[in-house]
Amino acid sequence: MKVIFKIWRQEGPNEKGTIRDYEVDGLNEDMSFLEALDHLNELLVLKNEKVIAFEYDCREGICGQCGVFINGRAHGPHDNITTCQLHMRSFKDGDTIVVEPWRAASFPVIKDLIVDRSALDRIIEQGAFITAKTGTAPEANSILIPKETADRAMDAAACIGCGACVATCKNSSAALFTAAKINHFNSLPQGKAEEHKRVAEMMFQMEIEGFGSCTFTGACEVECPESISITNIAEMNARYVKSKLLK
Repeated sequence: MKVIFKIWRQEGPNEKGTIRDYEVDGLNEDMSFLEALDHLNELLVLKNEKVIAFEYDCREGICGQCGVFINGRAHGPHDNITTCQLHMRSFKDGDTIVVEPWRAASFPVIKDLIVDRSALDRIIEQGAFITAKTGTAPEANSILIPKETADRAMDAAACIGCGACVATCKNSSAALFTAAKINHFNSLPQGKAEEHKRVAEMMFQMEIEGFGSCTFTGACEVECPESISITNIAEMNARYVKSKLLK
């Protein structure tokens, strides 16, 4: 299998980037997309050329590190997957594949396909935790939680922080990510003590990081690897109004 990769190359955050073409042969349809990039890097090493910098960790669709734009879509041509879950059988022999880093002012390019997503970490630091004492694991039934509430909290907690929602949003909004983190904790009894402070401070941090506003296009929900619903954003906005009224 042979394809032409058109890949964004950029030496550093202050350098000018450009698209470079690479014709790659010897691929097979069972390779993951990241394995195809590995193969390309091996060829570049043999040619004494600089390898392409891209990020990954688990390669199991868990960590979210691998996110890139592929042919204009976050994580590639399929809905609700990570880049490492994409396989070369999704393309045809001879295809041209355009690979770019996340495009958002809040995600500056570090090198090639790697971007700095620490803005998401700073949002988490503003409230994605509880102040209850931990110690040993509590007895499972010591705090009774309705199944519907537990399921809603777990659905929100599934967010892996890949940033696809930001990258695919026309406004570069981090509303889906922030909403998932807020609703995860605010839904559960353990997070009630800080619920109003949490929503106010995390949303404020989201704003000062330079993320855009949400206009409910739904693109984030389509590209999210964990299929997190945009109803979380509506719930976050309602919680924010409530926090202001009770301030």
